[in-house]
Order: sequence, then structure tokens, then C-alpha cells
Amino acid sequence: MDKQSPLNNDNSVLAYQATAVAKPTRQRMVVILVLLVTLLVAYLDRVNVSVLVADETFLQEMGIKGDAVAMGSLMSMFLFTYAITNAVLSPLGDLWGPRKVMALAIVFWIVSCFYGGLVSTFTGMIVARCILGLGEGMHWPMQMKFVKNWFPPQERARANSTWLIGLSAGPALAMPFMVWVVGEWGWRTSFFTLAAIGIIPLLLIWFFTNDHPRESRAVNQRELEYIESGLKAEAEAAAGKMATVSTSSWENWKGFLLNFDYWLCVIFYVFSTSAWWGLATWIPSFLKQAMGFTWKSMGFWANAPYAAGVVALIIAGYLTDKIERKSTFGILHMLGAATGIYFSAHATGQVEAALWLVLAVASLLIGQPGHWSIIQKVVPAKALGAGSGFESALGSLGGAITPLIVGYFINATGSYVGGLMCLVTFCLIGALAMITLWFRKV
Repeated sequence: MDKQSPLNNDNSVLAYQATAVAKPTRQRMVVILVLLVTLLVAYLDRVNVSVLVADETFLQEMGIKGDAVAMGSLMSMFLFTYAITNAVLSPLGDLWGPRKVMALAIVFWIVSCFYGGLVSTFTGMIVARCILGLGEGMHWPMQMKFVKNWFPPQERARANSTWLIGLSAGPALAMPFMVWVVGEWGWRTSFFTLAAIGIIPLLLIWFFTNDHPRESRAVNQRELEYIESGLKAEAEAAAGKMATVSTSSWENWKGFLLNFDYWLCVIFYVFSTSAWWGLATWIPSFLKQAMGFTWKSMGFWANAPYAAGVVALIIAGYLTDKIERKSTFGILHMLGAATGIYFSAHATGQVEAALWLVLAVASLLIGQPGHWSIIQKVVPAKALGAGSGFESALGSLGGAITPLIVGYFINATGSYVGGLMCLVTFCLIGALAMITLWFRKV
């Protein structure tokens, strides 16, 4: 489809002129909605085991009842594999394009869930979680790549906040849904259900996205010009700040590895991710075992923090686009989470504990749009897949260790308080990184 000039006949001239004055299409909004659905399904797969570690039948069949470290390892092994894949395979997005890599990643999700429903040993379940980590490790950096390619800088915080809704909407849907499925049909059915659901994002990615807007037939000339003018201005501004320009891989990597702001983002992300996965792993069992919730009421209250997070994320994404210092919400993100976790750990009533968890989880989402906007700003375009993947890998390593740390302290102390206090400490460290960025006017 030629978008550069009309053919030399009257009908084509008229058609071209009509296209030129037409309203710009909004295909980029279709792309961002596809990314939202994809991340939502990804989180359904991830947090399934959080519900299962509160299920007596699953724990007995896996032989891990009463072993909090083994329970935590189901999330940890997923995250270890996820981290390695981030570091090793995320540059594939820069070589093959995000569409192909993301489609391949989703195939791994489907295989993992189907296999997970068949296994009968703890070792087999660990293998299933590692396969999922392999696929999801490839997926996350591709989200960054799509947004970078399709959205001008002034729209990225809102674009990021839209697809990042999946961070909270996924668990918000997964918790009550999986509680219902497991309660009615058993834990194996939950895996087979997720395998079937995985087909949806696979079809959406393959048939409704392209690596770049210029490749899409659904994008008209005016939308293309709007997107590319923003990308061009960003590239020119970035080029003006560079003493030399190089296209070598090492120079691209140096563009972010030697950037102090990038490393402050990494510190924030590592400790935010650690707190997130610490909570995601242990909220259901904390509510059921430590606070005495019933199976059904646990499903509702395990969902509530993530449902609140959806609202918080939407508001934060809108407001982040309005302020210059994107780190502002990162500070609130970490301090709010630290407050919520601390008071939840020391709560004496069921509803009190659950409401403080609502604050903690919602807070752990409000800094994400600004954080990813900073990453998309400080990392060179040609290395964004590598830069975001490298950071994500480090965050995943932190997240992988955290469920084990929390599990260790639960076993050692016989209480959830010690493990949750580790998460409070992590949040305070992340807050310091964002405060530093704020003083650097980022």
C-alpha cells in the first residue's frame, strides 16, 4: 500500500486528497488494547500458583503441605527462569521484531499450562513453572518495544498505564476466578482452563498488530505522520545530547549502562518487583492461614487489592503525563506500599489486614507508568529491548528470591510478620532511589 504519493490518474488523486484530509486513524489504540489483553492473560498464568498454595488438595498431592519454602519455590523458579530469559533472549525483539517474539512467547505459556495440568509430582510442577518463565521472560520486553514504536513520547505514560492495567486486572480476575475453578473442579482444571485462554492473545498479536505503524494497513497517512513526527523529534533530541553516534551493539548498551538515571530506575524496579511478587505469592495463604479467612472470602479479599490497583493505575497514568518529574509517583508508590504492608502485618482484625493490603498493592502500581516512561526516555531506541529486558531480568531475580525469603521467615518464626517486614525494607530502599531521581528533576 503506497502511502508516499498518489498514482497519476484523476481517481487516484481524489482518493489521495480524501485520505490527506481524513481524520487520523487510531490504530495505536488497538495495539495498546491487545497488549493489555496479553498482559492480563500473562498474569492469570503467573498467579495461579498463589491460589494453589492455599489449596489443601494441591499441597498434599505435591507433597509440600506445611513447607513454606517449597511453596515459595513454585513462584521463585518461575521468576529465576523469567530473569534468565529476559537477559538472554530479550534482544530478539530488536532483531526479529516484537510481534514474532511475543507470539512465540505465548506458545510457551500454552504448553506450560497444559503440561502443568498433567503433572503428578512437585518436580514436574517446577518444570511447568520454568517453561512458563521461559515464555513470559520473552514477552515483557516486547511490550516496551511495541509502545516505543507506536506512540510518540507525549502519549507514552498513558499508553503504558493502559497496558499496565493487566498487572492488577490479571490478579484481580485470577484470584476469584481460580478460587471458583479450583473449588468446583479441582486444581488441574485451572491449568487446562489457562491453556485454552492463552489462545486468545496469540490470535490477537498475530492478526491485529505490526512491529511498526508504517507496516499496518489500518494506519492512515495522518496517524502515521503524527506518530513518526513525535519519534523523529525524540530521536533528534537524543542525538543532540550525544557526543558521538555509533550503531554498534556495545555503544547502544553503553547508552544506558553508563546512565546514572537508568540505574536508579533499576534499583526502584528491583525492590518494587520484589515487594510485588512477595505479596502476589503470599496474600492468599496469609489471608486464609494467618488471618482465618474462609476459602470463599479469601477469594474476594485476595481480589480487592488488585481491583483497587486498576483504578489507581489509570489515575496515575493520566496524572503522570501532566507532570514533568515522572519520579513523583514512584516515591508515593514505594512509601504507600511500605505503609500498607507494615500495618497489614500487625493488624489484629481480618478486614483491617485486608484493607491495608489494598493500600499496599494499589501503591505498588501507581509509579509504573512514570517508571517506564523514564526507561523509554533514557534508553536508546535501538537498545530498548535489551535495556528494558536487562532491567526486567534484574527485577525478576529480586522477585525470584523474595518468595523464598518470605517462606524462610515464615518457617523460622512460625509467623508471617518477619517475612512481611522484609518487604517493608525493600520498599524503603526503592523509595530512596526515586527520591534521588526527583532531585535530579527526572
